[in-house]
Amino acid sequence: MVPAMPARWIIHLDLDAFFASVEELLRPELAGLPIIVGGPPEARGVVASASYAARRYGVRSAMPTAQALRLCPQAVLVPPRHSVYREFSDRVMAILYEYTPLVEQISIDEAFMDVTGCELRWGEPLELAAGIQRRIKDEIGLSASLGIAGSKLVAKIASDYAKPHGLVLVPHGGEAAFLAPLDIERLWGVGKVTARKLRAAGVRTIGDLARLSREQVESWLGNYGVELWLYAHGIDSRPVVSDAGEPRSVSHEETFARDISDPTLLDAELLRLSERVGARLRRYGLRGRTVFIKLRYSDFTTITRQQTLEEPTDMDMEIYRHARRLWEKTWEQGRPVRLIGVGMHQLSTASWQLSLLPADSEELVRQRQRALNQAVDAIRERFGDTALRRARLLRRPRR
Repeated sequence: MVPAMPARWIIHLDLDAFFASVEELLRPELAGLPIIVGGPPEARGVVASASYAARRYGVRSAMPTAQALRLCPQAVLVPPRHSVYREFSDRVMAILYEYTPLVEQISIDEAFMDVTGCELRWGEPLELAAGIQRRIKDEIGLSASLGIAGSKLVAKIASDYAKPHGLVLVPHGGEAAFLAPLDIERLWGVGKVTARKLRAAGVRTIGDLARLSREQVESWLGNYGVELWLYAHGIDSRPVVSDAGEPRSVSHEETFARDISDPTLLDAELLRLSERVGARLRRYGLRGRTVFIKLRYSDFTTITRQQTLEEPTDMDMEIYRHARRLWEKTWEQGRPVRLIGVGMHQLSTASWQLSLLPADSEELVRQRQRALNQAVDAIRERFGDTALRRARLLRRPRR
């Protein structure tokens, strides 16, 4: 028996071809042209966003830029400007918060809203969503697609179904019928591997999966199969979680324009990434207890390693020291590296307790280092990340 869903209304908003749309908005001469936002092909760049004019040629996000330009040689290639896109994203999210405090931003161009009970002030869900869509177009100049349903799963699929600049409401009780004809890969959680398994068993649409018994799907895929079976019926009880929560991890990574095998350059990059992780932890008022590194070789072999510390930290050099130890145990010296990353798990709120007893020399060093880090953070916040740099970071690999 399929359990019933509570009567709630959730909106999923997705900005259409967001990066490319911002570029077109800021550069009217690009209107209607095929636009690709991404890195240069000679630096192994990838497509971050493509306008719908470019998508007609088969260009897609995450595709290598070189491949995209072969498909659409007349496209205008634009380097990404993430700080600009963040400003536009913030303006859109500010509009959403005017309607409900329950906004969960899941990426720079996507967000969920729980608008249950907002009818008295803003009208029925379809009217409310149409008003949001209209305001984003009129006040910011961007196109958005919105899906409205009783669950996050169905709302997200509905917004994708509506693209571009669409508006789709799936009524309560109509979730399974809406999902049934859609390809199985449209179901949240079904990747290429799972899709191959299901297609081999004759499951090609979401409706095919919903018509099977729960026990049969569980025998194929275990507990994960039960979750997919519920999703196929439109059952998804996950709440919209406001973005007020703290991050669960903090990390930074770098992909190089050319593979790097120079140990001096790689070590400097580890230090730079450790500094960035420490700065973000301090900005959030957090400390991390588990240091991890990520390493990707030129053949795309990817390795991660981690180490749990005795005490949590937000200190750059402590993060770097442990990251370097992990690196020395992991990297095959001389083997070219494509990407490295540094991060922290097991985060907790930082609370430094002042002692009335005289501090030992080690604690004094930590206190001075902490004060120095805070001073450097303040200078970089005001004058930019390059205002102060360690001398060993002046020579860096090209990104």
